[in-house]
Amino acid sequence: MNALQKAEPVLEVDRVREHVLPNGLRVRLLADSSTPTVSYYTFFRVGSRNERIGLTGISHLFEHMMFNGASRYGPKEFDRVLESRGGHSNAYTSNDLTAYYEDFAAEALETVVDLESDRMGSLRIDDEALEQEREVVKEERLLRTENSVFGLMEEQLESLVFQAHPYRWPVIGWMDDIQRISRSDCESYFKTYYAPSNASVYVVGDFDPDRAF
Repeated sequence: MNALQKAEPVLEVDRVREHVLPNGLRVRLLADSSTPTVSYYTFFRVGSRNERIGLTGISHLFEHMMFNGASRYGPKEFDRVLESRGGHSNAYTSNDLTAYYEDFAAEALETVVDLESDRMGSLRIDDEALEQEREVVKEERLLRTENSVFGLMEEQLESLVFQAHPYRWPVIGWMDDIQRISRSDCESYFKTYYAPSNASVYVVGDFDPDRAF
């Protein structure tokens, strides 16, 4: 190889291990031992475009609901357990998807899989949790949209540009719709869109792919 030639870069995508579980869950694994940490993302193929007038904002509201406990790990236990293992979590909702992610020490991978499995399979959905998260989302809308010149302009522009498309309503939803979302709406939403067959898990970090899978 002379000075003008360069070695072909190794594409990280070539090292990704792909699996599909019998329940339809898609799993993508990329081992990287450069640091003793792991990043774990779960993507659900649902966002504001899957909503309808009268029920806008439920995708974002449900993002909040996913941190309210399940059968094995109760209210506030998800973050408590994760943080006790040196990790942290967050989530976001867009027009097209909802994502949940954790960064943590490599030895906590099994614990994180258990946490995510618990809430995907048996999320706690009750009136108390719904009302609590509804108020949080209403305050978020007031702060980021109704009390923001930029937020109001962006919302009004999108409603004009997308006149016959779900992108016309904001991801956070209209205030009246946020207020009317019911527990039964949330239960139906969970059963429809939070099935393993509608999700993909991406794991990158310091782990053995065979054991991780």
